[in-house]
Amino acid sequence: MAHAIRRRTGGRIAAVLNSDHQAHPVENRLVAVTAVLALVAFVTGFFPVLHLLASWAGLAGVVAGLWGQMISATTEERFVLVIGTGAAALGFFLGMWNGGLY
Repeated sequence: MAHAIRRRTGGRIAAVLNSDHQAHPVENRLVAVTAVLALVAFVTGFFPVLHLLASWAGLAGVVAGLWGQMISATTEERFVLVIGTGAAALGFFLGMWNGGLY
């Protein structure tokens, strides 16, 4: 009867990202970190005063996104990572345009 009990290993987002019905906690965290850093970098990239935040968040988002691409397990994870890495790179470039890392 042990097979009748199903445990949910994550929330609704994890259910969407884990299309193979297996838990991928590290990969899902990298997807979330990349998405948050990409959002921060992209939004703050349009404000020249916030060039430090935009460039560092963009750089960290690109690194997290590329690392997530290397270890991702499902197509859904890769899709979000590609979009997030692109947005983080755009925020990084805008931050560099406005003043750079220092």
